[in-house]
Amino acid sequence: MTDLSGKTALVTGSVQGIGLAIAEALAEAGARIAVHGLAGDAQIEEVCHHLRDKGSPHAEFFDGDLRNADRIDELMKAVAAWGGADILVNNAGIQHTAPLSDMPREKWDAILAINLSAAFQTMQAALPGMAARGYGRVVNIASVHGLVASKDKAAYV
Repeated sequence: MTDLSGKTALVTGSVQGIGLAIAEALAEAGARIAVHGLAGDAQIEEVCHHLRDKGSPHAEFFDGDLRNADRIDELMKAVAAWGGADILVNNAGIQHTAPLSDMPREKWDAILAINLSAAFQTMQAALPGMAARGYGRVVNIASVHGLVASKDKAAYV
């Protein structure tokens, strides 16, 4: 992997799973990691320490409920104040399996907010800083379900 020393990466949903694996790879390349996700204090501390052990010079947790546009704005302002994201990985995602006729509206809205609208909002906030610094990378993670549908996953697909 490229040397990412001096670069900052924001990885949404990076306290576990695929997001954590991505954050680990970026840490191994020397990037500072803006950690994000749903976690308690102990897990946050453990993940940040783990990423520093993997090679990140600094790993810090940034809170932000991706279902809420105002919270996304706060998240992105906090990351900008930390130096700004040179690398943005929109990884966070949720799903709920139910027939469309039984899909709770709040679940539908949450899936679209986190899986789709949050990516738009984080990119919109991050791209001007990337352009001003002359460097930026955005990776939007999607599921194979974007190509091949699954039964009872209309909002996710």
